[in-house]
Formats: sequence, structure tokens, C-alpha cells
Amino acid sequence: MTIASFMPPNRTLMGPGPSDVSERVLSAMARPTLGHLDPAFVGMMDEVKLLLQMAFQTKNELTFAVSAPGSAGMECCFANLVECGDKVIICQNGVFGGRMKENVERMGGTAIMVMDDWGTAVDPQKLEEALVAHPDAALVAFVHAETSTGAQSDAKTLVELAHSHGCLTIVDAVTSLAGSPLKVDEWGIDAIYSGSQKCLSAPPGLSPVSFNQRAAEKIRNRGSRVQSWFLDLNLVMGYWGGEGKRAYHHTAPVNCLYGLHESLVIVQEEGLENSWARHQKNHLALRAGLQEMGIGFLVPEQDRLPQLNTVYIPDGVDDALVRTRLLNEFDLEIGAGLGALAGKVWRIGLMGHASNQKNVDYCLKSLQAVLDS
Repeated sequence: MTIASFMPPNRTLMGPGPSDVSERVLSAMARPTLGHLDPAFVGMMDEVKLLLQMAFQTKNELTFAVSAPGSAGMECCFANLVECGDKVIICQNGVFGGRMKENVERMGGTAIMVMDDWGTAVDPQKLEEALVAHPDAALVAFVHAETSTGAQSDAKTLVELAHSHGCLTIVDAVTSLAGSPLKVDEWGIDAIYSGSQKCLSAPPGLSPVSFNQRAAEKIRNRGSRVQSWFLDLNLVMGYWGGEGKRAYHHTAPVNCLYGLHESLVIVQEEGLENSWARHQKNHLALRAGLQEMGIGFLVPEQDRLPQLNTVYIPDGVDDALVRTRLLNEFDLEIGAGLGALAGKVWRIGLMGHASNQKNVDYCLKSLQAVLDS
């Protein structure tokens, strides 16, 4: 059997991620590969750090991209900050809060769960009650932008509550980074992680993270070694951090980092606040069209993510059939519901390069054509 080169179809990606990748980013990734300790590449790594600081709105020195997808960024935060016996309060309002729980338990910690209905924001009052009930808690973790539902929680308020009870915070910003307001330093977030494939519109495979001085101090003063060798920040930052000579840690995904660098340059050129406004504008256009079709939203308007629109499937409509037809007939991808929402909702992404009026119009036209036939 002879296998030919793979030629992917040209899709419009309007699901929960990955998002469309621009020709600029794809071209950047096609540039000549350098050695991962080449001075020219090391210089680019320094620029990636500065650009990520811009995107996260932070001055944290410990800001870089983990050489793996967002799930590894999550594990990096928990592996470095959670020790055996630590009590961690986790606010769960969707799938990804559950993954936080599993990380804590695998690190030997105890997870105290604060539960909210899927499609709603995290309730600060419930967190306050949990903090009072567990004064020995070390950390609070929550998802800023829940990818499974499209709900956005009030990160600033949740972080303030955690700090008022002496807890550090871990925040999932996989879907919010560059898509909606996120201000790491202003809000006092201690540790945060994201992904390259959402509103940054780079290919999957990298996880931007940032840790402030409080988090870094906890990592330095651990009583035990970080369970993961690969994600141990005491080792990784010998490669990403410092001036001059870098210590070899792993072979970085060189060309993927070219792509992330270019995607961040694009964010810088547009302006972060302009990016947030563009996502909101296109969300409103999509909302108006869906409402005309009689399609409603899962998440209350005040808590909706503009970049991830979770909508109810109309009565009598076959979820899988519609998504399959959109893919096969229109080369358009939208997302299915997860967990308890499977078969009940669609998740329509307007992320990064894919967040534009042309895609909004194409999605509405294609969906209407399928539903009418």
C-alpha cells in the first residue's frame, strides 16, 4: 500500500476550538527550522514571553508557553502548586472544573467542590461559604471561560475572595485569552493557563501560562519535588528564563512557536482591547441572526462569552445530522454539547481569526439551509 501526502480539506472552523489559522501564521510556521538553543531562536523565545505578558496583561517574569496543549498548562499549574495533603477549593460549572478536581486528587490533594449549574457563572457567595467552612484551604481554582457551556465567571471577584482568606488562585483562561477582558495583574491572579488554538488562532500544541511572585514563592518552597519532571518549573525556567545561556531541558516545538509568535504579533497590531471589542461585535451579529431563526442561548446574556456561543438545538432537530451536513456540504464545523448537554446544544465559536462578519453570515446562511431542507 502506498500512502500519499495528506491534503486536508479547507474548513471554516466555528466550533469550540481549534479556530481558523491565518495564512500569516501558517506561513510563519513554514520558515526554516532552527535548533532549540540557537541564539536566534532564543531571541524569539524572549519576544514570545513579552508578547504573552501583553496578552495576559501582566508583568510576571514567569510567563511562557508550555510545549504541549492547554491541558498540559492546566497540569503544569496544579503539579507545581499542589502538594500532597493540600486542600483546594474548586468551583465547577462545566466539564473543565471536573478536570481540575482530577488534577488535585492525582497530586495527593483534597478537592473541595463548589458546584453551580452548567450554563451559569460561578456564584461568589458559594465560594465565600466554602472558604469560611474550610479555613485551612491553600488554593482556589476556577474556570474563567467555561468552554463546555460558554459561561464567563467574574474572575476579579473570585480572586479577591480567595485572597481575603489567604488562598492562592489557579485560573483556566483557555477560551478567554485575547477574546474577552482578562487582566492578570489588575485582578491579582496567581497562576493562569490558556491554549494557543482558541482566540490566539495559532495551531493547537502550546499552552501559555503565567505565575506571579506569590505562586513562584510557593513553588520554590515546596516540601516535596514536583511529581512531573517535564512540567517542573524549577527545571523548565532554566530553558525559558534568565539572561544569556539557556539550560537544555527539552526540544521545543520550534515551528509551532514561530506560529504562536506570529499570532501574538497580530494581536499586538490589532490592539488587545480592539480584539475584545471585535469578538463582542461579531457575537452580537450572530446572536441577532440566531434569534431571527428562533434559536435561543443556554447562558444568560450577562454571563455569555462572545467567542463561544452555546445555543439550544430546536425541537425535533437531529443534532449529529445537522453537524454532519454542515461539515460535508458547507465545510463548516460547529461543536456538539458535552456531558449532560450532549444532544441538547450546539457550541458555535467566534474565536480569533474566525471572528469576522463573513463567518457570521456564512454560519447563519448554512445553518438555515440545513434546517430548511
